[in-house]
Amino acid sequence: MIKTMLENDGVATIEQIAEAILSYDQSQKDYYADRVRQMVGQVLVRNEVVTTIKEGRNNIGYGLNVNADTLDEKDNLIDLCDTKIADYLKENGDNLWEHRYRNRSNFRGSTRYEALKRAKRRCELCGKHDDEGTLQLDHIIPHSKGGSDDISNLQVLCSTCNANKRDMDDEDFRGIMDSYNHRNHDCLFCDDIYPRKIDENELCFAVRDGFPVTELHTLIIPKRHVSDYFDLYQPELNAMQSLVKTQRQKILYTDNSVSGFNVGINAGKSAGQTIFHVHMHLIPRRDGDTDNPKGGVRGVIAEKQQY
Repeated sequence: MIKTMLENDGVATIEQIAEAILSYDQSQKDYYADRVRQMVGQVLVRNEVVTTIKEGRNNIGYGLNVNADTLDEKDNLIDLCDTKIADYLKENGDNLWEHRYRNRSNFRGSTRYEALKRAKRRCELCGKHDDEGTLQLDHIIPHSKGGSDDISNLQVLCSTCNANKRDMDDEDFRGIMDSYNHRNHDCLFCDDIYPRKIDENELCFAVRDGFPVTELHTLIIPKRHVSDYFDLYQPELNAMQSLVKTQRQKILYTDNSVSGFNVGINAGKSAGQTIFHVHMHLIPRRDGDTDNPKGGVRGVIAEKQQY
């Protein structure tokens, strides 16, 4: 910022300062490098206007299929390019960059850090690590649909997946968004039990178990009606994991006799599931609450608990 002001007689606009900072932002350079390779570069190669320049197997640039220095109309062609770009910008207006502003929020640094830590610094859609490209925070349920900035409503996506998600928004993505609101009104966990909630985030809620194994036995339940644990979306898994950690801390604060926990999910009738809406059991354990706790959850088949 100081350098930019010094270069401009001591005064600089915010836009000038932002442009100067942007010149150092490798993540933005990488984003547009991907756009060049996947979009404009492919079009111009296909139309035999340019040729790819390779270094080994890597595409490192492009060259015109004519010698630019010998073009008599070089300056006129540059002016024509400028005119075409200006016309395109004028025709498309603000809509051209709408995807950059849509649902834009200034997330706190701590929120971004927690989301990246939860995602293990990987895109939650394709798995790309932040060493391979820029990672962005994105709303699961958009602001326009009432979504909040709570971390349970955020997902980490690489710039490519975030851009592609926008391209599908009119079909696939909106269908996924709507599916978060799916409820089965014949389901105990969809309607009847929700008023008993003791905590919640964007995608799940917590209640005390109606038939507790131990005192403070708690259930973590996704709001979307889904029968099988293995059909949960990754953001729902994140939200449940976040809430179970929160409830663990609250239980430990409430009852200092708690010295351990069993955490489990029954998935399928043969595994003991009786209510076919996914729910995670958080069962506090205390020293002496059973004669021999060894084996823990292995006790689902009693003779296999001890080993």
